[in-house]
Amino acid sequence: MSDTPRTSLVNQLPPVLQARADGALADFSAADLFALVEREGRQRPRHQGKGWRWQDRLLVEAIPAGATVLDLGCGCGTLLGRLIREKGVRGQGIELDFEAVVACLENGIPVFQADLDQGLAGFPDRAVDVVILEETLQTLHHPTQVLGEVLRVGREAWVSFPNFASWTVRLSLALEGRMPVTDELPYQWYNTPNIHLLTLRDFRAWAGENRVRIAEGYALVGDTARPLHPEQDNLLAEEVLLRILPE
Repeated sequence: MSDTPRTSLVNQLPPVLQARADGALADFSAADLFALVEREGRQRPRHQGKGWRWQDRLLVEAIPAGATVLDLGCGCGTLLGRLIREKGVRGQGIELDFEAVVACLENGIPVFQADLDQGLAGFPDRAVDVVILEETLQTLHHPTQVLGEVLRVGREAWVSFPNFASWTVRLSLALEGRMPVTDELPYQWYNTPNIHLLTLRDFRAWAGENRVRIAEGYALVGDTARPLHPEQDNLLAEEVLLRILPE
């Protein structure tokens, strides 16, 4: 395959594949790919100490002080506890894992144990200001039903997930021919909790078909969290964080 910097990756594909190629590849040269591979070899922090994820800072900044917040799949309550302490939110967590529930209770985080796939029937419409579904969507058996419940219960929602269309995932599949193991998808195929992997483009298509508006978004690209570029980031983003509202 030709390797000149001015030749895009799309143009180097067989004609039968060019029409189906991701539009984000149109201006993506082989030289760009080599630069990404080189950058991938560098140390890239995913957590910012004390178990905080890259998107936690963005959520703490974005969620209004004093808001009512429902954190679905809250884990040990790290983010919810920070929101309660720093923003004075009235928070409630839901978590399935028993040990994580115990950790929440030990740290004074309001939580109850429940399976999100069973729905949120106990919550009335527009019960809370903000629903958080952080790194949980891809682990659910019924993700679209849960998203529907999220938008029923909350006035708005923040959703984050690993982007399976990331170039790191594509490259791993292309070179190794095996299910990728990356920083964002660190499990083997036989022990992964991620049962419904999706891409940014998949989510945008679902939103368009279901009258859901993506009001704001952020992407993790390398070691940088930045505002979302919807077209390019289906290829570049390793994880995404989206603020969604019903239209």
